[in-house]
Amino acid sequence: MNQRHPGGPVVVGVDESESARDAVRWAADEADLRRVPLRVVLAFAPIPAGHIGNPGLGTAYRHTMAEEARAVLDAAAELARKVAPGVAVESELAQGFPVPVLLDESDHAQLTVVGSRGLGGFTGLLLGSVAGALASRGGSPVLVVRGDRDERTEPRAGEPESRPVVVGIDGSPTSEAAVALAFEEAALRRAPLVAVHTWLDDMLEPTLAPVIDWESLEAEERALLAQRLAGWSEKHPDVEVRRLVERDRPARALLAETLQAQLVVVGSRGRGNATGLLLGSVSHALLHHSHCPVLIARPDRTEKGR
Repeated sequence: MNQRHPGGPVVVGVDESESARDAVRWAADEADLRRVPLRVVLAFAPIPAGHIGNPGLGTAYRHTMAEEARAVLDAAAELARKVAPGVAVESELAQGFPVPVLLDESDHAQLTVVGSRGLGGFTGLLLGSVAGALASRGGSPVLVVRGDRDERTEPRAGEPESRPVVVGIDGSPTSEAAVALAFEEAALRRAPLVAVHTWLDDMLEPTLAPVIDWESLEAEERALLAQRLAGWSEKHPDVEVRRLVERDRPARALLAETLQAQLVVVGSRGRGNATGLLLGSVSHALLHHSHCPVLIARPDRTEKGR
């Protein structure tokens, strides 16, 4: 049996979309895996987005909209209870728009979960605004649910999960936070960890290419990756680690690994150079094209493993 994971509940933001229902299923399993409660939150703004000033909508309209929002929320909470019967589920119909509501909720959560696509309507969770805001300003890691959910997160019958957790590493502070979180997630799931480090020669003078010792450069990059992983491997000795050093762009290398992964972990921002994991580049690409859920680490969570 898993031990209770500290740090507050799992929070999931919902709307009427199928993507939100996928997020609820994932969030319920995540709460079950961590042995913590699940908090289902729907941000309800009774005046539709786009209206300026007082549109002249009466109380009957607002009451109807509130009833519809409550029905969506109740259905999401019921789905969570069916997916994870042993998890304590609470629901909250919050007045306001998704970004500020979920930012506030994330301050008290250990994990905040959203779908990859929302409706964009009065309760819509727009990926660019919600996931981006949570990744850059939230108080907890944010899990954006992508891919097909055909297996539970927790291994069945006491068996380890065969699909790995993947993490992108570039040496930045947010990359360190991603490594810390990835080791925690791999240990929690009893899954192997694939550590991906990429390097490119974009800045090198093309005329020097024939005389460069590429094998030595790759060996240096492998040594650098091993150094960055050493402390965390000592802290989590039971996590099997596979090191992948690629002469490639980080987004392309990570996207390829998500085909066989159960989860990919990245930092919210990177170093901003050829190997940087920027929310606007690598994380952005993963949020829109990953074949598995994307977990974005917050830098202030980092605990040094050395």
